[in-house]
Amino acid sequence: MSYRFLALASDEGRNTPPIHAATWKALGMQCQLSQGNLQVFVADDTPTLSIPGRGILVGRLFNRHGRPVTGELDFGRTDIPLQKYLLESFWGEYVLVEPGQGNETAARFLRDPSGGMPCFYSAIAGTGFVTSSVSLATELGLCGREVDWDFVLHVLAYTYLKSERTGLREIRELLPGCSLEIEGDHISTRAIWSPWTFVAPDRRQTDLAEASASIRDAVSLAVKAWAEVDRTVLLELSGGLDSSIVAACLRKAEAKTICCTMVAPVPGTDERQYARQVADHLRFELLSADIDLENARFDFPPPLDSASPGMGILHYPVDSAVSTLASSLGTTSLFSGAGGDTIFCYLQGATPAADALRERGISAGIAAILDLSSLHRCTLTRAARLTLRKLIHGAKPHWRPNHELLDHSGCDMPFDAHPWFDTPENALPGDQERISDLVGTQSYRDGIARSARWPMRYPLLSQPVMEACLGVPTWMWITGGRNRSVARMAFSHALPDSILNRRSKGTYSRYYAAIYERKRDDMLRFLVDGALASRGFLDVDGLRREAGSAYRPESPLNTRVFDLCMVENWIRHQGTFSSLRGP
Repeated sequence: MSYRFLALASDEGRNTPPIHAATWKALGMQCQLSQGNLQVFVADDTPTLSIPGRGILVGRLFNRHGRPVTGELDFGRTDIPLQKYLLESFWGEYVLVEPGQGNETAARFLRDPSGGMPCFYSAIAGTGFVTSSVSLATELGLCGREVDWDFVLHVLAYTYLKSERTGLREIRELLPGCSLEIEGDHISTRAIWSPWTFVAPDRRQTDLAEASASIRDAVSLAVKAWAEVDRTVLLELSGGLDSSIVAACLRKAEAKTICCTMVAPVPGTDERQYARQVADHLRFELLSADIDLENARFDFPPPLDSASPGMGILHYPVDSAVSTLASSLGTTSLFSGAGGDTIFCYLQGATPAADALRERGISAGIAAILDLSSLHRCTLTRAARLTLRKLIHGAKPHWRPNHELLDHSGCDMPFDAHPWFDTPENALPGDQERISDLVGTQSYRDGIARSARWPMRYPLLSQPVMEACLGVPTWMWITGGRNRSVARMAFSHALPDSILNRRSKGTYSRYYAAIYERKRDDMLRFLVDGALASRGFLDVDGLRREAGSAYRPESPLNTRVFDLCMVENWIRHQGTFSSLRGP
């Protein structure tokens, strides 16, 4: 089950709405902390950790050796803040709750850097709540589901960019690695953990063997720690490098592991030959989860706890297939290798070679250009030219807007920056680009409805793995002309050569194309008749032209229509549809 907690906070003289004890009991929740102006209610099946005299930690905590911390955490130090101590000495999936120490401060909260524990808040004039579950807050009458139309404009242009704002008015998300402080009438957030700390020159790995060992140790530790807490694991295994690495680490964990791989009825998606090689090598059972075309829907109820659009047309059939399989197996948790491309620095352009030239000079730069030429199978001259161009022009923008099929009046929507976009002076272009990509991984959990029934583990996005990988410079990741080279080296002993040397990746482009061909007219009608169009946000004439045009299976407009339907569908499920349409 998902984590569930709700903290009620108010400053001196203001009271939160009373909620009767019988209500909490019916919800399966108990008060785990009551101090001053703060009360924290936690579901019976959600783990907690007491920190005597300092507060409570909701979720799971491990020490840096991967051992779970249970019962109490003794913290008596005065030389370091508790939040800093947790981030430097521990990791996990948690929200730390600290009651205020005086009349002015109601509470402080910290969300761990992985974002494994959801955390939303609403605080107005010193009174409000912090919770892992938006649906819980609405059920208790603490908030409504009123759509924030300014956010909708923003998400149409920056569809998968995570920010503090959500699609619901007066609801904000505490971002991973950030802290929240409620102090009187003042509400503030700030980043406590930042990826920029770990790409600093004094933290950068210089030896390839040591870098490889650090990656192997961090990934193995994270996977093993979670598996031995959960005990029964269903791994979503594609046979790609990232999920295969997770599988290799699960082989050494004291947990029962079963693997499943997705199978769709179109060419290019069936990766069973690769998944089978991994499963046979590690002696795991491999099952198939069929994702058919008929079950691909654009109009479906999104997860109850979704505060923003996030569940798209492919998420729905995958979620249904995996949920059916997990139910039949009685599994405890679901594991995924998602985020591996970002964590293992799968940069597409010449940025790693440009970084090597800037950081290490001509000799290292030439070596990286040679690797780049081999990686992309291009001439040395072309690799050098692209590297020099990158040096001149620098990193690509953190996030590019997409104005396709939008009304032009919404094209000037200001960029709602993520705190990790605060780039230090003299930052390397490759570090800027991979940290931008890391921000993108924070939206992965938004579209996973099955995480309400089973914990969804993304071990490659855990804090120790992020820190270890960020410390490896971008040019090391293309050593020998292979992408994610350091990760391949780290697990060369544990996986078949055919997987370690694999260059291809599975693609769902033909699956998307088949869905679009079948459902294009229905989706375009869904948009033209919907809330977005009635508010004047969409280019309705452009949608109608698309409806009357010849079908183009490889058009980028196809995925744009999917994204717009995702936003429209989410909006329609936030209240009565007629009330969401424009005046």
